[in-house]
Amino acid sequence: QVQLVESGGGLVQTGGSLRLSCAASGRTFSGYTMGWFRQAPGQEREFVAAIRWRWSAGTIYYADSVKGQFTISGDYAKNTVYLQMNSLKPEDTAIYYCALTEVADATLPHEYNYWGQGTQVTVSS
Repeated sequence: QVQLVESGGGLVQTGGSLRLSCAASGRTFSGYTMGWFRQAPGQEREFVAAIRWRWSAGTIYYADSVKGQFTISGDYAKNTVYLQMNSLKPEDTAIYYCALTEVADATLPHEYNYWGQGTQVTVSS
């Protein structure tokens, strides 16, 4: 059974950084897409970044809103995906979820089959 476990969230001041981790287990993930989404209170879940796992040289996608600010990466040996978040702003406050799908180039929540429990990121002004 596939499990995704996020960690690394917390409270940070504006301009600070956090690194989120998502540890995956339960199967081989080659060719899968692993993504990060976030959901702020009262808002829809939105795509943040994704990486094609061990395929196409780890093809990476970012939402326009986080390009140059967030970096997604993966440690294949540990089956772990990271989201490095820099220059954080109050509008980055949300619950951050990692997710997994067999669909290539997936950026929509309904394209993902497996979800972690989420980790809270709060950026104070």
